[in-house]
Amino acid sequence: MSKDKIKEEQEASGGRQDEGAGEEKIEQEMSQEDISGGEDLESWEDSLEKEDSQGKEAEESPDQAGQEKKKGKQDPKDVQIEELQDRLKRQMAEFDNFRKRTEKEKSAMYEVGARDIIEKILPVLDNFERGLAAVPEDLKGGSFAEGVEMIYKQFIKTLEDAGVEAIEAVGQQFNPDLHNAVMHIDDEAYGENEISQELQKGYKYRGTVVRHSMVQVAN
Repeated sequence: MSKDKIKEEQEASGGRQDEGAGEEKIEQEMSQEDISGGEDLESWEDSLEKEDSQGKEAEESPDQAGQEKKKGKQDPKDVQIEELQDRLKRQMAEFDNFRKRTEKEKSAMYEVGARDIIEKILPVLDNFERGLAAVPEDLKGGSFAEGVEMIYKQFIKTLEDAGVEAIEAVGQQFNPDLHNAVMHIDDEAYGENEISQELQKGYKYRGTVVRHSMVQVAN
């Protein structure tokens, strides 16, 4: 065999050895990368599991501030219902106050109107009394006089049923809230500031003076 041929065979053999060594080196590197990649994958999976467990723990046991915040949140419908209920309560209270105020005003207007009518009726009542007092003695037992007196009594009863009452005067102590003194006399038969004569009757309507009694006061 010639030297040149032997040299070529040696070079070819060396090349095959280098190629085998290269392939072996590549396989080693790939196996190391697989091992490293497997370790990285396991580490990444462990990290995900840890984060997932922490998230579950956070969901299962939220802190107090989170609970209060969650409780503080309300459904818009519930908020609207509460607002409508509050508005309804306010309107009902306002209506109740309006009703009471209206009833009070109506009652006050009725009182004023009734007093005004009574004040206009009292002069008619005075004339009735003057007419009865002027009946002659010989006619007092007659049918006409008795008829007028019956009408007078009916008139008085109607006023009493409506709440009108006469103010007592003669023999009572003078009271400026009830009586109007227009005369004064000195008479030992009467006490001090005692009313000796009634010149015009006074009347009250439901406890309120409509007209003061016009009186004469002794001593």
